[in-house]
Amino acid sequence: MTDSDGLPAGAAKRPITRRSVLASSLAAGVAATVSPPIISALGEAPVKLGWIDPFTGTYAALGTSQLNGAKMAMAEINKKGGILGRQLQIIAEDSAANVGQATEKLNKLVDQDKVDFTAGGVSSAEAAAMSHAANLKSMLYIAVGGHVDTITGTDCHWNTFKLCSDTWMLSEALCATLLKKFGKRWYFCTPDYAWGHFLYKGASEILAQAKGTNLGNAVLPLGATDFTSALIKVQQAKPDVFVVFQSGDDFVNLMKQATQFGMTKTMAFGSPLLELEPLAALPVEARTGWGVMEWWWDQPNQPHVKEFVASYRKLYKATPSGRSWLGYAAAHSFALGAARAKSIQAAKMAHAMEGMKLPPEVALEPDGPYYRAGDHQCMITEFVGEVNQKGKYPNLFTVSEELGGAKLAKSPAEKGCKLSYPA
Repeated sequence: MTDSDGLPAGAAKRPITRRSVLASSLAAGVAATVSPPIISALGEAPVKLGWIDPFTGTYAALGTSQLNGAKMAMAEINKKGGILGRQLQIIAEDSAANVGQATEKLNKLVDQDKVDFTAGGVSSAEAAAMSHAANLKSMLYIAVGGHVDTITGTDCHWNTFKLCSDTWMLSEALCATLLKKFGKRWYFCTPDYAWGHFLYKGASEILAQAKGTNLGNAVLPLGATDFTSALIKVQQAKPDVFVVFQSGDDFVNLMKQATQFGMTKTMAFGSPLLELEPLAALPVEARTGWGVMEWWWDQPNQPHVKEFVASYRKLYKATPSGRSWLGYAAAHSFALGAARAKSIQAAKMAHAMEGMKLPPEVALEPDGPYYRAGDHQCMITEFVGEVNQKGKYPNLFTVSEELGGAKLAKSPAEKGCKLSYPA
């Protein structure tokens, strides 16, 4: 597993620093303010970004990486003069991937801390809830890592933008590879909340269209630690592919147990969202399968990636993950949107961000990610590839194909999004 600074298990611990104090505060459920070192020369109050992510629980490593990316972006933004001449300040709260807690923290940030915009979310359920809560407050919100389709589909809001992929985009990117390489008899394992259910819906539809065989779907609660009964059923079914929708610590626990059952030697494994943090937490023998990354640190031909990786490593003594990039791009998106709108007023920024393309030094991946006007979904690249079992951290994944999100995504109309701005 990774520690609170995003380091792989076994890595040397660093002395107590301001970052470790921040992590400790978040783990204790206390809000942590990441302040700029200098307020603007005119003495103006900083622009406040409320950040809600899980810093405890099964998604703690992922939430920490998202905040780390945002903090890095904050430093860059402030070094260049801040947002409309005012320094950016991040106030972070721990959601523990709990819907009620996430909503409560967002309301607290808006009502008490008087933030100017909000961001965060690893769990799709918490991100969907925060999107709705932010809408009630007429507050701009970026869903950083909550993938469920409805956030920019049937439940889309004028004030919400989603940086990470839709679950349909991830399913589309993965399934063609699995069908081509391994066969059409699949068994699924699904976490029992919105993320898992939407992934299953999309992947099972694609399998049916290919005239494949759905052998079963094991549905388990978020935070499950014992996968024995589900894995026995999977073994008995003898699928060509075991499609695993778990993420974070749940993914780690499932893969460890599947390896102990000998399953990694008898069937292929597929995951619509592979991430560096869980892969780093796995023992070597459990690192297997094919999947999709939303960003990858090793892009030798992509401008600015090398510099970004070097700066992140210098700050955090770890290699940036897809979650790190999502947090980084989200924080920069607010600065870019405010610059286009010449305002931090929510509706003006939302209009300005429609169609906004991330510049190369923020995009850090092919195809020029942009926020689609019709549903506020960002069109990012999907990196399809194989887990590198013999590699050492951070060389744990080999990209085989890069797919542009715009070619994978359903249209806003197909998703049922109808944006309506307040009068």
